[in-house]
Amino acid sequence: MEHHTIQMADRKRIALISHDALKADLLDWVDYNKDFLAEHELFATGTTGEMIQMKLDLDVTCLQSGPLGGDAIISAMIAQGEIDVVIFFFDPMGVHPHEHDIKALLRLATVYNIPICCNRSTADFVLSSELMWSDYERIVADYAGEREKDFNIEEIG
Repeated sequence: MEHHTIQMADRKRIALISHDALKADLLDWVDYNKDFLAEHELFATGTTGEMIQMKLDLDVTCLQSGPLGGDAIISAMIAQGEIDVVIFFFDPMGVHPHEHDIKALLRLATVYNIPICCNRSTADFVLSSELMWSDYERIVADYAGEREKDFNIEEIG
């Protein structure tokens, strides 16, 4: 499979998402890392973003809430190259009406080789990496090129 690279600047575009059961945990984590996060561009799904803005006074671009399309919007932003890191504290025991959007977000983060942190420990490790403060080239598999090889329009009659 062919690969290409995507340049990530030293100022990262970070998506912040949490399910209801973990909103307090994410808020606590963001508060602990507030000075670091303030140096980057932040995006968040609805309620999560509003909580961060109100309680921590951080500049966050708020999107729709997850069940109303916020997870899908972040997925689209990943596909468009507009998100570099995803911090998603999700509840593995909960039932979520937008489960397909969550799976799509996880799949696209994998397809585009985006660091995705699904718990506090992983988020701590990622944020403490020196790569968060430098330019970085993500190596991404060329799935589109592979599909084009498999699909030859001239064969369709």
